Amino acid sequence: MKKIVSLIAVTLMLTMMFAGCAQESKGVKVIDIQLTQEEYAFGVDKNQPELLEEVNKFIGQIKEDGTFEKIVDTYFGEGTPTPVISAALDTSKDQFVVATNAGFEPFEYMEGDKYLGIDMEIAALLAEHLGKELVISNMDFEAVCLSVGQSKADIAMAGLTIKEDRKEYVMFSDKYYDAAQMIIVKAGDKTFDDCKTSEDVEKILKGLPSDTKIGVQTGTTGQLYVEGDPDWGFDGYDVKCIGYKSGALAVQDMLNGNLSYVIIDEAPAQFITESINEMN
Repeated sequence: MKKIVSLIAVTLMLTMMFAGCAQESKGVKVIDIQLTQEEYAFGVDKNQPELLEEVNKFIGQIKEDGTFEKIVDTYFGEGTPTPVISAALDTSKDQFVVATNAGFEPFEYMEGDKYLGIDMEIAALLAEHLGKELVISNMDFEAVCLSVGQSKADIAMAGLTIKEDRKEYVMFSDKYYDAAQMIIVKAGDKTFDDCKTSEDVEKILKGLPSDTKIGVQTGTTGQLYVEGDPDWGFDGYDVKCIGYKSGALAVQDMLNGNLSYVIIDEAPAQFITESINEMN
């Protein structure tokens, strides 16, 4: 997976805040074991069933013609991302309003006033397909589905896992991406090195002291996995779960010595880890 050079959410924050710990840090690593099985989809306004139909058709189309694979390869292989510019919200215009949380590399993030990421490039193509002007509304992850549910946005595109309680606010499109949670540790940490399965990782997590701090992105499946959630079948762990606005901030705090581990979605975990390690 290649690094996208100017990651605002990673590079700038980490450059500023690694200064005090860079000498003692040798980077980070992802434990290559999937802890969960998830599916990403887009969350459509429940008052717009015709939009849901169009979105599903569009997902099928870009997968069939290779567009989706090309976009994904841009962020996980070799390629140059296409910046996406948001128009200003104007109710007098025919606009397509996308709710997102632009701190979830490589699906949505920002460079200056431009948006990048898999979801953002799809959003631009979808708006063009619909013949509408694209407006991107950036907000905390926890507010994304609520915004659509309140008809403040047409669709949520935010690396969104299909989840029953979110159906109160949105209609889910067909899935477009398979996802999972993974654990990030400091490069020198050998705690999970002998693990072969998710059960091996879980056994170690269950044996951690109760004052162990694990970072997650607030509102995501990672938080549910650590804290426990009966709907998902997650028992949770007797540790301190610390929420952050982004996975990058959590990893940064781990390197600053304030966390033991970070559990976030697989793609952001790999993306952030590579970016950090290229800086060291």
